[in-house]
Amino acid sequence: MAVRSEASRKAVLQATMELLDGRGGTPAVTLQKLSIESIARQAGVSKMTIYRWWPNKAAIVIDSFIDNHVVQTPVRQDGPALAALREHLASLARVYSGPEGRLIAQLIAECQYDAATLAEFKERFWKGRVAAAQSLIERAVLEGDLTPGLDPDLIAETLYAPIYFRLLFQTGELDRASTEALLDAVLTGFAPH
Repeated sequence: MAVRSEASRKAVLQATMELLDGRGGTPAVTLQKLSIESIARQAGVSKMTIYRWWPNKAAIVIDSFIDNHVVQTPVRQDGPALAALREHLASLARVYSGPEGRLIAQLIAECQYDAATLAEFKERFWKGRVAAAQSLIERAVLEGDLTPGLDPDLIAETLYAPIYFRLLFQTGELDRASTEALLDAVLTGFAPH
């Protein structure tokens, strides 16, 4: 029973991503047009199976996003911290230049109108990613690559901000070279003098 349940859960997460980004030959739908019924149909499960694990479609989308996203945007804890931070942010920009970027933009928009979705998104995704980046920032300070005494949370927000700004306002590219240029500009202000 547990194996079948896990298989169903994975099928729901995969079906959600397929519907949102057009994987598997289905036309992509927006988060607003996504329904529990369409997810159940695509996954080959009942709506009751879905409601057993998730209270609403936003929760399913967040889990689907996390399931795909974290694997593609690792926060390595080995090697020089600043290099690992650069690698993480470059992978984030690369992933956001594709279908997941459109999905995260829709999730962020949904969070502006639904306090419960915002709270869930921050708790289940954002806090963990920022904490991982903060640990790299703290290590980069110890390694002498960043100025001591600065708030790691402030540095993390400042590093993520240009990527999310470009994603949401489509003001520039999210390729590796553009991201490296953004990071160089931001990190210059945090470098020890």
